Amino acid sequence: MTAHPPGLVTEVFEAQRDRLRAVAYRVLGSHADAEDVVQEAWMRLVRQDVAVIGNLAGWLTTVVGRISLDLLRSRRAHPESAGEEAFASLVVTPDDDPAPDEQAVLADTVGLALLVVLDSLTPSERVAFVLHDLFAVPFHDIGQILGKSADASKMIASRARRKVHATDRPTGPGREHREVVRAFGAAARSGDFEALLRVLDPDVRLTVDTSDGTVVTLGATKVAADARMFSGEAARSRPVRVDGAPGHMSWRPDGTPLSLIAFTVSEGRITGIHIVVDPAGLASIDLPVPG
Repeated sequence: MTAHPPGLVTEVFEAQRDRLRAVAYRVLGSHADAEDVVQEAWMRLVRQDVAVIGNLAGWLTTVVGRISLDLLRSRRAHPESAGEEAFASLVVTPDDDPAPDEQAVLADTVGLALLVVLDSLTPSERVAFVLHDLFAVPFHDIGQILGKSADASKMIASRARRKVHATDRPTGPGREHREVVRAFGAAARSGDFEALLRVLDPDVRLTVDTSDGTVVTLGATKVAADARMFSGEAARSRPVRVDGAPGHMSWRPDGTPLSLIAFTVSEGRITGIHIVVDPAGLASIDLPVPG
């Protein structure tokens, strides 16, 4: 077994840092958690006898996968906090109507739509799918992370792939998506129930993060009936992008954040709405109040 000089170990880790962070983010859907996972992998590496590690890059990927899997399973055991953590880590930026080429870049990012799809998978399915299909990690290595054989890991990844492909994933958040969101906002403000039903998918999912927990509403009729929550005491508001998806941010008259809304749009209809009204979640969003 070839020993690795300390300087080489640090060099390999730094060369792999971005990739490891990307792996953790796609498994967990949280930038903050991904950073923590990568830092934990480094701490484990410095405590390890690197002389017995043949492939440092592979070892680091395996460790990041295992830590991410444990964290994902912990989230499933405590679902009340998972949604808030994931949503608070999303990137919120003003929607300044970017040019078509910028829209294409945004469409290629791993945004809210893909995270919603991956969230429908079990922890093992999510890890197997992300590692193999997105990062080409061999099934033998994935099996070591999952505690399964290579063949069993291949079956898990295949099952996850079928679920992902069967999910109606929206296309890039272009001008058409903005128009759908604007139509929804106008209908909500005017209380036009029929207009709301026209822009909502029959199986739309509404998730609201409050200080008391997360509330989920399913179905266009119920979501349309709750449209009053989309109007209120906001003094200022602006269109935003939430990890590339169309959204809306509102502030109270005193300048404190009131709500953040992100929409998932597919084939001209809204299939998902995620709202944050929890002050703790809103406090993490660094976006200036519009003038």
